[in-house]
Amino acid sequence: MNALARQIKHTLNQHPKRFMTGLGAILLGTGVTAFGIAPLEADIDQMPVRQLVETVQPGVLSAQSAFEAPVPFVLFRTDVTRREDTVQSLLQRLGVNDAEAQQFLRRNSTAAELLRGRAGKLVRAETDDNQQLIRLTARWIVNDNADHYQRLVIERQADGFEARIEQSEFTSSVRLSSGVIRSSLFAATDAARLPDSIASQLADLFSADIDFRRDLRAGDTFSVVYEALEADGELLRYGRLLSAEFVNKGKTHQVLWFEEPGKKGAYYTFDGESTRRAFLASPLAFSRISSGYGMRFHPVHGGRRPHLGVDYAAPTGTPVRTVGDGTVQFAGWQRGYGNVVFIQHRQDKVTVYAHLHRIDVRRGQRVEQGDLIGQVGCTGVCTGPHLHFEYRVRGEHRDPLIIAREGGGGEPVSAKARPAFNEAAQAMRLKLASANTIVQASAD
Repeated sequence: MNALARQIKHTLNQHPKRFMTGLGAILLGTGVTAFGIAPLEADIDQMPVRQLVETVQPGVLSAQSAFEAPVPFVLFRTDVTRREDTVQSLLQRLGVNDAEAQQFLRRNSTAAELLRGRAGKLVRAETDDNQQLIRLTARWIVNDNADHYQRLVIERQADGFEARIEQSEFTSSVRLSSGVIRSSLFAATDAARLPDSIASQLADLFSADIDFRRDLRAGDTFSVVYEALEADGELLRYGRLLSAEFVNKGKTHQVLWFEEPGKKGAYYTFDGESTRRAFLASPLAFSRISSGYGMRFHPVHGGRRPHLGVDYAAPTGTPVRTVGDGTVQFAGWQRGYGNVVFIQHRQDKVTVYAHLHRIDVRRGQRVEQGDLIGQVGCTGVCTGPHLHFEYRVRGEHRDPLIIAREGGGGEPVSAKARPAFNEAAQAMRLKLASANTIVQASAD
């Protein structure tokens, strides 16, 4: 063993790197771990030791540099424009304290679009840690039927601010929802957090088959598939109701939206039959009936008198739409009606829209179902903002709540478009089935 140890020592002195590499391979590749190690312990202790000394200059770390952010600090805030907004009030809500930015928004004609036109523009501000404006972006819809939106961009440059307006298309996503009726349709849609515009479309679609005041039962259910229209990843508005199912008193009603090539899109049953009716159920997109048709106690003159229409309570300025195609017979002021519009429809039918705050049509004008004709108000004889709505046939008053049940006006899906329709219907069946699996909301 002494001869072997001397041989190993000689090899280590001559080829130390090669020896240690070989030794490592032996240790990793075999289970014999003690071979040749014990005899070296004494010799290793006698090997020369070299000491290296190097001067190290420590860096100086200040308290400021220790907490300094590696990237600039940027704060994002989002809000919507209000009707009474000024440049100062809007920037204040957005956390901007920048006199130069305020001055630019007041004087630049492009930047002035921020507060011009309708309120409700979606605005996002980016500021630094001194509340100085870096970038401001506003988005809004040109009109309710547009397939694009406007984007105002205001950015700080080296020599000041610059502004530009861009146009972009919506990004559409599909959302699902469902609910259970406990008391009323709108209470259930509120509990299901369904947007008002979608709830209104739901009521319109099924109003010909379901009287939502008299026919609803606790336990009735609904499921919907609808569009959400986004701008740069942020919700700008809700779009169309794409498909819906309503189970009322055990009977299932289903509709879906389909756009046949070369024709306007419309709603159909899953069998391809058109659901279009000659009249909408209501002249307001979303409201409640405050006074029905028939005898009632008159709120102004007192006593029981016949009420020959239906009153819809709504805030001043709520849009009023025509319930059917027709021609404006009269538009102006008329005694107790105040600002009123009469629309002549086919078969000697006339609808009346009274107490309007504003009239947006003129006599002789042709209107289509759903067109806006004015705004809710309190003109003439009234006690508060509401719309008085009448339905007359050959001069005789009828209950307006039966109007949606009268007459159909649409054609079924054509044979040529039937394959595409069947494919769309199958896809919507799957989506409605998914909506049904969502935990259904309850309305007290």
